[in-house]
Amino acid sequence: MKVIILLGDGMSDELYKELGNKSPLQSAATPNMDFMAQHGLCGLAHTVPDGLPPGSDVANLSVFGYDPRSCYTGRSPLEAVSMGVTLGPDDVAFRMNLVTLKPRGSSIFMQDFSAGHISTVEARELVETLQKELGTPEIEFYPGVGYRHLMVWRGGKDGMKGTPPHDIIGKAILDYLPKGDGSDTLINVMNHAQMVLHNHPVNKLRLEEDKFPANSIWLWGHGKTPLIAPYKEKFGLTGAVISAVDLIKGIGICAGLDVINVEGATGYIDTNYLGKAQAALAALEQHDFVYVHVEAPDEASHEGRMDHKIQSIEDFDRQVVGTVLQGIKKYGDYAVVCMPDHPTPVKLMTHTCDPVPFVIYRGGESAGNGASSYDEAQAASTGLVMEGHALMPFVLS
Repeated sequence: MKVIILLGDGMSDELYKELGNKSPLQSAATPNMDFMAQHGLCGLAHTVPDGLPPGSDVANLSVFGYDPRSCYTGRSPLEAVSMGVTLGPDDVAFRMNLVTLKPRGSSIFMQDFSAGHISTVEARELVETLQKELGTPEIEFYPGVGYRHLMVWRGGKDGMKGTPPHDIIGKAILDYLPKGDGSDTLINVMNHAQMVLHNHPVNKLRLEEDKFPANSIWLWGHGKTPLIAPYKEKFGLTGAVISAVDLIKGIGICAGLDVINVEGATGYIDTNYLGKAQAALAALEQHDFVYVHVEAPDEASHEGRMDHKIQSIEDFDRQVVGTVLQGIKKYGDYAVVCMPDHPTPVKLMTHTCDPVPFVIYRGGESAGNGASSYDEAQAASTGLVMEGHALMPFVLS
């Protein structure tokens, strides 16, 4: 059997008066996901176990079929794997966002968690400068994609607490700086990075072009190397992962899956939706399983852009889901799963722990299990509820 998971990051949401008391999923035109719901199995999945943060790391591990309670060590170690950075047993990896901070009165506020969605080319130059100016045998900086980068503390501490920068947009940062054992070192690195970035030519040009400068780094999502069983060992499957995000690629690499890079995949609303779908169908020629991750709905939610969220959901449905549903028919025995990893309400601009709607379509005509469309309310109405990490075994059974 061929299995493909189509994941629209952060698609699920809440109801909004401006949408006629509907959610973005209910408001968007999604004929392909609605078809799946009408002819497949629809329900809710708890992808974030109690006590764990509702991040894409925890939630996607669940969707892949891993119980985060037994294998989750932090977000950044998974990104390090994707970037080819080797961690020793005592090394700690940190997600390092390039961000825009803005002074207001006597406080400093988080203006933008992505430095205006800075380009990878600009960001690489900034991170390489940080490594040149601040790098030591203990502290290392590695460039990633867009605003998402990596800092490694060799032999470092990992007992501190950090806050995702997208959770504090518009808030004063003082109460959200790293806390706990080792936090003084992190704050010192952040302060020195601000001095390096302040007069950097890349930021001077961005200011001249009326763009947000990447005037600071923000460290969070730390952890040590995770232990994840290979997919072949756990499920008896070969597979591939398609994403613009290092986190998802890192999970795939840890699971022994091939990583397929698609030209034009940006992790934003302008991503190459169709290219991802076509690459997934091509990967099924060689593999049993493909995981397709689309970041755009989540990014739109973090920006508070309802228009972008609805557009990204519709593009995902038309170009990814529709393309896969047509192209996978030739295999006969197949399962297509469509879902988000976690909700990202536009009004909150951050993730929540609520269960997410999923749909499993196995091909052929069937009556489904009562859902008339793909959305939060219809998924709840079926009464089918399960733990996120149990979904993949359920699909294979």
